[in-house]
Amino acid sequence: MTIECKVKSIEPLASNTFRILLHPETPVEFKAGQYLMVVMGEKDKRPFSIASSPCRHLGELELHIGAAEHNAYAIEVVEAMNHAYANNGSITIDAPHGTACLQEDRQESLLLIAGGTGFSYVRSILDHCISQNITNPIYLYWGAKDSSQLYAMQELNEIAIAHSNVHFIPVIEHLEDEWAGKIGNVLEAVDQDFATLENFDVYIAGRFEMAGAARQQFVDRKGAKKDRMFADAYAFI
Repeated sequence: MTIECKVKSIEPLASNTFRILLHPETPVEFKAGQYLMVVMGEKDKRPFSIASSPCRHLGELELHIGAAEHNAYAIEVVEAMNHAYANNGSITIDAPHGTACLQEDRQESLLLIAGGTGFSYVRSILDHCISQNITNPIYLYWGAKDSSQLYAMQELNEIAIAHSNVHFIPVIEHLEDEWAGKIGNVLEAVDQDFATLENFDVYIAGRFEMAGAARQQFVDRKGAKKDRMFADAYAFI
C-alpha cells in the first residue's frame, strides 16, 4: 500500500547516520521487525527497517538511515527527505513489507543480532517486547566498526538495567581506550558466548553475507533451527 508521509524531523545519530520521523497521512499497520519501501521512482523502491514499534509509534514511523559517502543508494533517500522537510513536501512509502517480524506468543529465548544501522530492525522488536511485558530472555548483540556508531548505547544499557530479562552486548572491531565491551566480529562474539542456540528464536539484521554466514554457522555449529532464524535477507539468499 502506498502512503504519503510528511517528514516530521531529521536529526543525526552518528557520523553519516540519521534518525528520520515520518508522519503518514493514514495510519500504517505493521508488525515489529517489518520494513517499508521509500518510493524514489516508478520502478525504484528502497527498503528500510522501521525502527519504531507498532504499539508505541503514535502514528509516526521512525527510520535510521546510514548514508556514508560511498552509499549513494541511501544518500539519495536522505537528500529526498531533507528536500521534503525543507519545502513542507511529502515522501511516498510502500508499507508494510517483510516476513522476518517478531513471532509472538512463543516461550523461546530471543537472540537479536544487528550490524550497524541494522539496529533499527532489532530495536523495533525489543521495544515491542518490553511494551508487551514479554519476559522471555532477550540477548541483543550489536556490532559496529567503532563505539561512535553504537548510537543507542546509553538507551540499551538503561533498558538492560531496568529489565532483568534483557541482556545487551556491544561489539566493536578494534580496541578503544576505556572500552569495556567485546572486540571483533559480532557473530564470533555470539559463537563464543553460547554453547547451543537450540532453544532460541534468532533475529538478524545486517548485510546479506552476514545473515548467510550466521545461518550456516549457527545451524551447523550451535544447533540453531533453520526455521527459527529470521532475517529479511533470507527471502533473497
